[in-house]
Amino acid sequence: MTAPLPERAATPLSVLMCRPTYFTVSYAINAWMDPSTPTDTARAIRQWEQLVATYRSLGFDVSLIEPLPGLPDMVFAANGGLVVDGLAYTASFAHPQRQPEGPAYAEWFAGAGLDVAHASAVNEGEGDFLVVGDAILSGTGFRSTEDSHAELASLVDREVVPLTLVRDDYYHLDTALAVLDATPGQEEIAYLPSAFDQDSLEVLRGRYPHAIEASEEDAAVFALNAVSDGLHVVTAADATLFHAQLAARGFVPVGVDLSELLLAGGGVKCCTLEVRRPREAAERAA
Repeated sequence: MTAPLPERAATPLSVLMCRPTYFTVSYAINAWMDPSTPTDTARAIRQWEQLVATYRSLGFDVSLIEPLPGLPDMVFAANGGLVVDGLAYTASFAHPQRQPEGPAYAEWFAGAGLDVAHASAVNEGEGDFLVVGDAILSGTGFRSTEDSHAELASLVDREVVPLTLVRDDYYHLDTALAVLDATPGQEEIAYLPSAFDQDSLEVLRGRYPHAIEASEEDAAVFALNAVSDGLHVVTAADATLFHAQLAARGFVPVGVDLSELLLAGGGVKCCTLEVRRPREAAERAA
């Protein structure tokens, strides 16, 4: 007898995004970037605008930060920090090409009335920090340091769970792991096993024994660089097997083409920083 699918419920998110006005690939700081491959900024903007429209159709509250010239990767808003329980932990980028993004996002956080904690340790925001239930899965190996895990743990009343990435094509945690349901008590994720070391795999399999394991083919189009409201999973349009895996679990896959941004190693989640209100405010609104 087949077990009934859990009842899924959508909770629209508040997100921060940045228009790819200055997007291009002019340097290489990850395995996806090749400055000799032409990029089409106008096409990147059209694709990004479709992502924004998709979010708004799902009822998301979309805020925008002003893009700055000379910062072609600023479109990848997820890397700008982590906002959880009303606290904004700022980014401190590993590569000099992106370091000016940290203060720009910190200024936005302050202007939005968030409590800003300025990082001293190298970290790249939600690229390596993913909130699942009452825990924060925290990636290291290529960008964010283990020191940032400790620094974050000192700031939040949540468990910080370290995970180590081992493949340079999955250089941020959010390229190799997707949060499908962040609700405490019903947490669900999907991930690519080959992106993690053995200790991290044991942690993931112990905590999430029923997680979706994505295929190499779907991961390669950034299927796992996804955003979920608990029902709808906005993910790469070409990740058809992943779409089927999601539907089999009662989720609604929503495909978006961000192939131009993939030339810089970015996808849906990279473009999306979730702005989480304090828990008390969220409970009052529920």
